[in-house]
Amino acid sequence: MLPESVNNLISEFSKLPGIGPKSASRLVFYLLSKSVDDVADLGRAVLDLKKNLRFCDECFNISEEKKCKICQSARRDRTKIMVVSAPLDIVAMEKTEYNGLYFVLGGVISPIDGVGPENLRIDQLLERIKEDTDMKELILATNPSLEGEATAMYIAKSISNLKSPRKLPPDGGAIRGRQISKLPKITRIARGLPVGGDLEYADEETLSQAVDGRKEY
Repeated sequence: MLPESVNNLISEFSKLPGIGPKSASRLVFYLLSKSVDDVADLGRAVLDLKKNLRFCDECFNISEEKKCKICQSARRDRTKIMVVSAPLDIVAMEKTEYNGLYFVLGGVISPIDGVGPENLRIDQLLERIKEDTDMKELILATNPSLEGEATAMYIAKSISNLKSPRKLPPDGGAIRGRQISKLPKITRIARGLPVGGDLEYADEETLSQAVDGRKEY
């Protein structure tokens, strides 16, 4: 029988994604081998994670300030905004040559999970499109899953509705300083074969997307 405090920590570690009881037990016994100061440092880091973090006022990325470092940077291309579902997607995209801004939806549309458009930041995205006079391209970068595709299609449709005459205000067509006729270009990230992949092992849908997304060599 293990002490209750050890069992409690194993139980808490087991709640983390990808961590089973055995992995949780190894982590706990590793901590038991460390000094009190080391364990205290870990505890403070975990507490600070919730205490010091907030969402960026502009893109809703995680940040320690009102604006995240990306939104603050003068080196970013402010004419492009990439829409992603979660902050972790930004971490992945920052490994590429993309140098624009981001907007975090906070998830994807998934009726099975009870997540509808009203549970995401789609309204905030539409408001940003109306107000941001620098934006020339909006890149939809949700995952190529059924939920991700549905979310991208919903956003594209919502943006196209902004061009409807029914949306025009009485003064002739400007919403908060932005002309309806000058909405940004909407693009979707390409899909297809991974680098190093073999054609013979690719499924039909992936091959079709690779052919459709071809570009001049």
